Amino acid sequence: MDTLTAKSEATYAAILEAALDMAATDGIGKLSLGELAKRTGISKSGVFSRVGSLEALQAAVLDEYDRRFGAEIFLPSLQQPKGLPRLIAQVDAWSRRVADEGLRNSCLYSAGAFEFDDQHGPLRDRLQQGAEAWRASLRKTILQAMELGHLRPDTDPGQLVYEIYSLIVGLIHDTRFLHDGQALRHMQRAFSRLISTYKSFNDIG
Repeated sequence: MDTLTAKSEATYAAILEAALDMAATDGIGKLSLGELAKRTGISKSGVFSRVGSLEALQAAVLDEYDRRFGAEIFLPSLQQPKGLPRLIAQVDAWSRRVADEGLRNSCLYSAGAFEFDDQHGPLRDRLQQGAEAWRASLRKTILQAMELGHLRPDTDPGQLVYEIYSLIVGLIHDTRFLHDGQALRHMQRAFSRLISTYKSFNDIG
């Protein structure tokens, strides 16, 4: 890699990092090339030449958010056996992440869902696509748990995904809005109780 290419990639990485911070603080819909230029010390034309457009920047931010989320939540869970152990690992890592009030752990999808719930357009579509992709991943893990006999055969995967999501949204609310230091413990106990109602009698784990 030549020096010019390395510098260009480093500049793009700096822009993307600043954009992620802005999106976490103000919301993905509040991203601005002008404000980003101020924060990074790069000219607005310089920012534009690297990201292409505001829409492209928003997509890049969500793509990077997805990559980091997957690296923190999904990939580590693959070290666990398929089925219920993997589902529990995913939910545990996810809940611990959102219970950390640090800026980098802000959920762009939860915030975006409220910001764009009654709007239309490419950004809303991209947010919905990302949320549905993670739900599909959870559903796949739940189906594996059913196939392996960890969960009851009459389990409704869609219902369980909904209930898990509801617990996470409640955790985000109580952690970030109420600043409740007990929110994670409450959520973990609620999830344990929830899973106990779905576990197969044949699963003694």
